Amino acid sequence: MDTAEFFGQLVQQLLLSAPLFLLIALGYSLGRFAGWPESVNEGLNRFCFNVAIPCMLFKVMSKFYESPAVDVRLLIAYFGTCFVIYVIGRILAKGIFRLDSVSASVFGLAGIFSNNVMLGIPVAVILLGPASLASVALVLVFNSLILWTLVTVSVEWAQNGSFSLRGIGKTLLSVLRNPIIIGIFTGFAWSFLLHRPVPGFLDSPVSMVAQVAAPLTLITLGMSLSRYQIRKGLRESGAICLLKLILMPGLIWAIAYLLHLPRQESQVVVLLGSMAVGINVYLMAQKFQVLQGATATSMLLSTLFSTVTTPLCMILMAHFYPNWP
Repeated sequence: MDTAEFFGQLVQQLLLSAPLFLLIALGYSLGRFAGWPESVNEGLNRFCFNVAIPCMLFKVMSKFYESPAVDVRLLIAYFGTCFVIYVIGRILAKGIFRLDSVSASVFGLAGIFSNNVMLGIPVAVILLGPASLASVALVLVFNSLILWTLVTVSVEWAQNGSFSLRGIGKTLLSVLRNPIIIGIFTGFAWSFLLHRPVPGFLDSPVSMVAQVAAPLTLITLGMSLSRYQIRKGLRESGAICLLKLILMPGLIWAIAYLLHLPRQESQVVVLLGSMAVGINVYLMAQKFQVLQGATATSMLLSTLFSTVTTPLCMILMAHFYPNWP
């Protein structure tokens, strides 16, 4: 592939993902310039997380029996990378930015916690196709449990010198109550136990709600981002963006290659790893009253930069490994 062909494919990928980021820009404009109240954003957020996205994931997982088996080693590539980069993030936070242990925990989380629900799902559908959603769902099931447990243990250790089983239990319970996880599990249970399509009277309303999930989620994400401003913590947020958008997908790619993961699973985990910093990181920063400026800035910047870096990752994978098994 020559340079002209490479950049031609990059432009094509950017054009494919452009509608997604235009929807984010629409939401941002509604929240920042059109005067839409924060209560609207909160209501849309609640609808997306509690209804629309669970319906979409239920529909995908209810047909899991029709799909080729997903290679579960993708979890090793994704979460193995998360652990490595979390450690690197904590080292950078303490060694370069002189942050305390709690701040370093939040800094490390920002380097690995992707916006895989509001951004990852729509981007995966556009760039990789609906068939990728089974692999995405598998990562989502373990994402909250593993990463929230990791940071909970880290923060409790920093504050108390130890961690409690009670804290881990609360994390597990909150994950099991998550509507998105419930949507995935109920869809998988339908597929595994019944091994047949969902009846039309149920499938029709679920499908209608599922169809609005992706665009409405992106608009809602834009409205959420409009609440934050680039004010401070630029050095820290710049380092977070490098960890999140460059190092994380690069390391996932390397591990996936070493594990000989199939092409689709490899593309999914690299794409999810290349997503912008998740809003949950800012919520964690608010909870512990640390790095609020840096995490808000990193969300905005990483969302902007990922419009280029994520399509570039997909192009590079296809360019260097055209015969991926």
